[in-house]
Amino acid sequence: MAEDLFRYDLMVENALRGVVRDALLRAVEHGLPGNHHFYLTFKTRAPGVEIPSYLVERYPDEMTIVLQYQYWNLEVEDRRFSVMLSFNDVRERLLVPFEALSGFADPSVQFGLQFQDSSAAGSGDSDPDPTPPDGGGDAPADGGTGEVVSLDHFRKKK
Repeated sequence: MAEDLFRYDLMVENALRGVVRDALLRAVEHGLPGNHHFYLTFKTRAPGVEIPSYLVERYPDEMTIVLQYQYWNLEVEDRRFSVMLSFNDVRERLLVPFEALSGFADPSVQFGLQFQDSSAAGSGDSDPDPTPPDGGGDAPADGGTGEVVSLDHFRKKK
Protein backbone atom coordinates (compact mmCIF):
# COMPACT_ATOMS: atom_id res chain seq x y z
CA MET A 1 0.00 0.00 0.00
CA ALA A 2 1.27 3.48 -0.87
CA GLU A 3 2.30 5.78 1.94
CA ASP A 4 -0.40 8.34 2.76
CA LEU A 5 1.38 11.65 2.22
CA PHE A 6 -1.72 13.72 2.77
CA ARG A 7 -2.89 12.26 6.13
CA TYR A 8 -6.45 13.39 5.61
CA ASP A 9 -7.32 12.00 9.03
CA LEU A 10 -5.01 14.52 10.67
CA MET A 11 -6.26 17.35 8.47
CA VAL A 12 -9.87 16.62 9.46
CA GLU A 13 -8.95 16.40 13.13
CA ASN A 14 -7.09 19.72 12.93
CA ALA A 15 -10.07 21.34 11.20
CA LEU A 16 -12.42 20.09 13.93
CA ARG A 17 -10.11 21.45 16.63
CA GLY A 18 -10.58 24.74 14.76
CA VAL A 19 -14.31 24.46 15.46
CA VAL A 20 -13.51 24.39 19.18
CA ARG A 21 -11.14 27.35 18.78
CA ASP A 22 -13.84 29.31 16.92
CA ALA A 23 -16.47 28.49 19.56
CA LEU A 24 -14.14 29.70 22.31
CA LEU A 25 -13.35 32.86 20.35
CA ARG A 26 -17.07 33.58 20.05
CA ALA A 27 -17.42 33.08 23.81
CA VAL A 28 -14.60 35.60 24.34
CA GLU A 29 -16.22 38.14 22.04
CA HIS A 30 -19.91 37.66 22.90
CA GLY A 31 -20.12 35.55 26.05
CA LEU A 32 -22.20 32.38 26.19
CA PRO A 33 -25.76 33.27 25.20
CA GLY A 34 -28.82 31.43 26.44
CA ASN A 35 -28.11 27.93 27.69
CA HIS A 36 -24.83 27.48 25.81
CA HIS A 37 -22.08 25.93 27.89
CA PHE A 38 -18.98 23.97 27.01
CA TYR A 39 -17.51 20.76 28.34
CA LEU A 40 -13.82 20.57 27.44
CA THR A 41 -12.03 17.30 28.15
CA PHE A 42 -8.25 17.23 27.90
CA LYS A 43 -5.26 15.06 28.73
CA THR A 44 -3.76 16.48 31.91
CA ARG A 45 -0.25 15.22 31.14
CA ALA A 46 -0.16 16.23 27.47
CA PRO A 47 2.73 18.45 26.34
CA GLY A 48 2.03 22.12 26.98
CA VAL A 49 -0.77 21.61 29.52
CA GLU A 50 -0.25 23.87 32.53
CA ILE A 51 -2.51 23.18 35.49
CA PRO A 52 -1.84 23.07 39.24
CA SER A 53 -0.10 19.88 40.38
CA TYR A 54 -2.93 18.95 42.76
CA LEU A 55 -5.27 18.77 39.75
CA VAL A 56 -2.85 16.49 37.90
CA GLU A 57 -2.77 14.27 41.00
CA ARG A 58 -6.56 14.20 41.18
CA TYR A 59 -6.98 13.75 37.41
CA PRO A 60 -3.86 11.86 36.28
CA ASP A 61 -5.16 11.11 32.77
CA GLU A 62 -8.07 13.34 31.73
CA MET A 63 -10.01 16.22 33.16
CA THR A 64 -13.28 17.80 32.05
CA ILE A 65 -13.88 21.48 32.71
CA VAL A 66 -17.13 23.34 32.24
CA LEU A 67 -17.37 26.87 30.90
CA GLN A 68 -20.77 28.23 31.81
CA TYR A 69 -21.31 30.78 34.56
CA GLN A 70 -18.10 31.14 36.53
CA TYR A 71 -14.99 31.40 34.43
CA TRP A 72 -12.65 34.32 34.00
CA ASN A 73 -9.99 35.61 31.62
CA LEU A 74 -10.71 33.22 28.77
CA GLU A 75 -7.97 33.79 26.20
CA VAL A 76 -7.71 31.98 22.88
CA GLU A 77 -4.59 31.72 20.74
CA ASP A 78 -3.93 29.77 17.55
CA ARG A 79 -2.68 26.65 19.32
CA ARG A 80 -4.01 26.91 22.88
CA PHE A 81 -6.43 28.55 25.26
CA SER A 82 -6.25 29.61 28.88
CA VAL A 83 -8.96 30.23 31.42
CA MET A 84 -9.32 30.85 35.13
CA LEU A 85 -11.66 28.58 37.04
CA SER A 86 -12.45 28.25 40.72
CA PHE A 87 -11.47 25.07 42.59
CA ASN A 88 -12.52 25.03 46.26
CA ASP A 89 -12.96 28.82 46.11
CA VAL A 90 -9.43 29.34 44.76
CA ARG A 91 -9.05 30.69 41.23
CA GLU A 92 -6.56 28.77 39.15
CA ARG A 93 -5.28 29.42 35.64
CA LEU A 94 -5.37 26.50 33.22
CA LEU A 95 -3.50 26.57 29.93
CA VAL A 96 -4.51 23.88 27.46
CA PRO A 97 -3.15 23.31 23.94
CA PHE A 98 -5.86 22.33 21.47
CA GLU A 99 -3.79 19.21 20.73
CA ALA A 100 -4.44 18.06 24.32
CA LEU A 101 -8.22 18.08 23.84
CA SER A 102 -9.93 14.71 23.75
CA GLY A 103 -13.50 15.98 23.79
CA PHE A 104 -15.73 19.03 23.38
CA ALA A 105 -19.47 19.32 23.90
CA ASP A 106 -22.13 22.00 23.98
CA PRO A 107 -25.11 20.08 25.39
CA SER A 108 -27.46 23.02 24.89
CA VAL A 109 -27.48 22.29 21.16
CA GLN A 110 -26.65 18.58 21.39
CA PHE A 111 -23.25 19.03 19.73
CA GLY A 112 -20.09 17.16 20.56
CA LEU A 113 -16.72 16.22 19.15
CA GLN A 114 -14.18 13.70 20.29
CA PHE A 115 -10.55 13.65 19.30
CA GLN A 116 -7.93 10.97 19.01
CA ASP A 117 -5.13 11.18 21.58
CA SER A 118 -2.36 12.71 19.46
CA SER A 119 0.24 10.53 21.20
CA ALA A 120 -1.74 7.40 20.34
CA ALA A 121 -2.89 8.43 16.86
CA GLY A 122 -3.97 5.38 14.94
CA SER A 123 -3.54 2.99 17.87
CA GLY A 124 -7.24 2.71 18.63
CA ASP A 125 -6.45 2.66 22.38
CA SER A 126 -8.17 5.92 23.18
CA ASP A 127 -11.91 6.19 23.71
CA PRO A 128 -12.51 9.78 24.80
CA ASP A 129 -15.99 10.72 25.96
CA PRO A 130 -17.02 14.39 26.02
CA THR A 131 -20.02 13.73 28.27
CA PRO A 132 -19.95 15.23 31.73
CA PRO A 133 -18.31 13.13 34.46
CA ASP A 134 -20.58 11.18 36.82
CA GLY A 135 -23.53 11.77 34.52
CA GLY A 136 -23.76 15.42 35.64
CA GLY A 137 -24.75 18.35 33.55
CA ASP A 138 -27.84 19.12 31.57
CA ALA A 139 -29.60 16.38 29.69
CA PRO A 140 -31.42 17.44 26.54
CA ALA A 141 -35.11 18.06 27.25
CA ASP A 142 -36.14 15.62 24.53
CA GLY A 143 -34.16 12.77 26.12
CA GLY A 144 -31.66 12.72 23.23
CA THR A 145 -28.03 12.04 23.87
CA GLY A 146 -26.50 14.66 21.59
CA GLU A 147 -24.37 14.15 18.54
CA VAL A 148 -20.78 12.99 18.91
CA VAL A 149 -18.67 12.91 15.80
CA SER A 150 -16.14 10.06 15.74
CA LEU A 151 -13.14 10.31 13.46
CA ASP A 152 -12.08 6.66 13.75
CA HIS A 153 -13.28 5.66 10.28
CA PHE A 154 -11.09 8.39 8.74
CA ARG A 155 -7.92 7.18 10.44
CA LYS A 156 -5.26 5.15 8.73
CA LYS A 157 -5.26 1.58 10.05
CA LYS A 158 -1.89 0.17 11.09
